[in-house]
Amino acid sequence: MLPLKDLNRSSTTPHVNRLLLIANIIIFAVLWLSSQNIFLDERFSNTAGNEFIMVPNEIIHGQRLYTLITSMFMHAGWIHLLGNMLYLYIFGDNVEDAFGHLSYLLFYIICGLAAAFAHIMSLTNPADFYVAVLGASGAISGVLGAYVVLYPKARIVSLVGYVILPIPTILFLGFWFVMQWLYGLFDASGGVAYWAHVGGFIAGMILAVSFGLKRKRAREARLRL
Repeated sequence: MLPLKDLNRSSTTPHVNRLLLIANIIIFAVLWLSSQNIFLDERFSNTAGNEFIMVPNEIIHGQRLYTLITSMFMHAGWIHLLGNMLYLYIFGDNVEDAFGHLSYLLFYIICGLAAAFAHIMSLTNPADFYVAVLGASGAISGVLGAYVVLYPKARIVSLVGYVILPIPTILFLGFWFVMQWLYGLFDASGGVAYWAHVGGFIAGMILAVSFGLKRKRAREARLRL
């Protein structure tokens, strides 16, 4: 299933979500152009990659902890970037609407951190601790987890095979979560940190239940006045 849009209009302008989209796209574009020697040069791209991508072994030894955040804004390729940005674009605006702008930014970062630690805790092969990890999918998984709590009845217009269908959030994101869990459980990684997705999703749900629902209800009450 591929989400195309949600039938859930935001009541505020998603400034932070737009900035996150722009930041991810610009950072990837600069690094990709550098890797092709079009803008700056390949050395810049390699240096940035080595400097800002998270390596689990370094994190557990308290080294380069800033990469827990910088790695959230780096992607391995165009497909990786576009897939993540599609989900962030569709689901992020409504979550920001519920949390508020600054709280949404904090929420996003916390989910990304939770996803990173979930990935590190899932590692069992010593060699995997030296494999670099990058991408916004952990933080975006948190956005999905919050969305399913905040808007379970919203409809997600999705491409299913060759058919476009409006699917309830609880079914679409519930299926997505189960698939991430199964991929992680059966170690069908294929280079994807599925336990980071699971950890981010659960963190997003917890934060939405703890804070998001209250903020959403308060906003809805103000709009009814």
